[in-house]
Amino acid sequence: MSVPKIAEATGLPSIDDDSAVKPFASLMYDGHESGHELLQPPPYFGDSYLGQVVETLYKGREEYDLAPFFFTKAPDLATIAYRQQIFRDLQEGGLLATVQRFAGQMRKMRSLLRGARAVRYKYQKEGFFLDAAKTYCGAISALHGDLASAELSSRGLSTFRRYLDNYVISEDFRSLAEDTRRRAEDLSRVVYTVTIQGSRVTVSRYEGQPDYSAEIQQTFERFERGATKDYRVDFRDLPEMNHVEAQISELVARLFPEVFEPLDQYCDRYADFPDNKIGVFDREIQFYVAYLEFLATMGSSGLSFCFPEVTDESKEIFASETFDLALANKLGSQKKVVVNDFFLKDPERIIIVSGPNQGGKTTFARTFAQLHHLANIGCPVPGKRARLFGFDRLFTQFEKEEDLDNLAGKLETDLQRIHETLSAATSKSILVLNEVFSSTTLHDARFLGQRILERIIDLDLLAVYVTFIDELTTLPKTVSMISTIVPEDPAVRTFKVVRGDANGLAYAMAIAEKHGVTYKRLTERFKR
Repeated sequence: MSVPKIAEATGLPSIDDDSAVKPFASLMYDGHESGHELLQPPPYFGDSYLGQVVETLYKGREEYDLAPFFFTKAPDLATIAYRQQIFRDLQEGGLLATVQRFAGQMRKMRSLLRGARAVRYKYQKEGFFLDAAKTYCGAISALHGDLASAELSSRGLSTFRRYLDNYVISEDFRSLAEDTRRRAEDLSRVVYTVTIQGSRVTVSRYEGQPDYSAEIQQTFERFERGATKDYRVDFRDLPEMNHVEAQISELVARLFPEVFEPLDQYCDRYADFPDNKIGVFDREIQFYVAYLEFLATMGSSGLSFCFPEVTDESKEIFASETFDLALANKLGSQKKVVVNDFFLKDPERIIIVSGPNQGGKTTFARTFAQLHHLANIGCPVPGKRARLFGFDRLFTQFEKEEDLDNLAGKLETDLQRIHETLSAATSKSILVLNEVFSSTTLHDARFLGQRILERIIDLDLLAVYVTFIDELTTLPKTVSMISTIVPEDPAVRTFKVVRGDANGLAYAMAIAEKHGVTYKRLTERFKR
């Protein structure tokens, strides 16, 4: 698996390397065991298609319950920097493969522990439990060895390595590892015979009785001529013993009390052997692994990713060669993803996007929202370079189909929603609006759009406003971006959104498409 090279960020707060004295608590929160994660996605996940990204990211990882990490923005810029450092470490020097191997062993351990809880018979339970402990000890030892030689720059992984150094020499782990080894060795030396006569089963110690299966095989080897059909019957590998196997295991335990009595004591003593902080690491590292594996699926597409600079002071933001992550995931390597650039310089605050329908305007608006959410949870973002804003809240309002069960009209619903949004927004918020007044007349849409933009300007919000009203680009603090077409064929969209003066044709095109009198539709009619 090849993860695309992620370009570096600048401007984030530095993190002092005090990993030698700071204890490990979390890979997600610097110095804290946990945050207050959202259990449900933010309201803007639907409009921005981030829900689709989460669904892909965590498919097959449901046991880790990672979605709340993706739902919840980091509490401050220092936490964003903390997470970015961990991402950097994982993409270097094969460390990602090390963590993936560890995760695979921990999944195996949990599966064995579930098996121990699920089966009924005592000695099968203890067998599952012993195998789980062996897997755990092996995983910890391997991870410790791999991390010991790794070059780490992140405080999160450095403090965990220090915790792991102390854990493997602790009395608890050394005792677990040694007792596990002894119990496994003792069991491996248990040899017994089973004699079946009718319905009677006799179990006894093995005391040099001949192995007739070996003698039979040796006798008939002389008659073997090439490949032959195998008539042996394989026993099914059942998840649980049957009652006969269970009774045999109990008889074996009676024959070897010096082995099975210590095993009973071992299972009682180490009933809760997995270490809590190792469990925290095992879960939280998957936030990073899942995202990097997701990026690796786009490794052959030529798309770029970067660690963004995130600021909560300057509103001069930009991104180069960025794109809609959900769309790129959907298209895969089958189709080329169009990339776009944008920037805002003081006193600019609002990007007004206009142009022909189905020209990439809504995709651009989604991209803007995606970038800011991803940056604010500490993830790399689509693009070669980016500086993004550390928002307090992100609001989106995209055009939706009219709800026939809603007694209020679509325009009234749009106005209620935007009123609630603007009442809750602060100067640290981000707002993305997408054709919210398309159901009304040009005059009303222009009037309402202007009033809303004036309110956004008063709040000093960063915003994207997708509209067919070109005149709105004349307001202060706004910049015009337009979705472009192929000059030689105006019916063909490039899906590029660039800075440029609105040409006055966006609303005309919207009306023409609404009434079926575009060039393409008229040409089709004339051909009939």
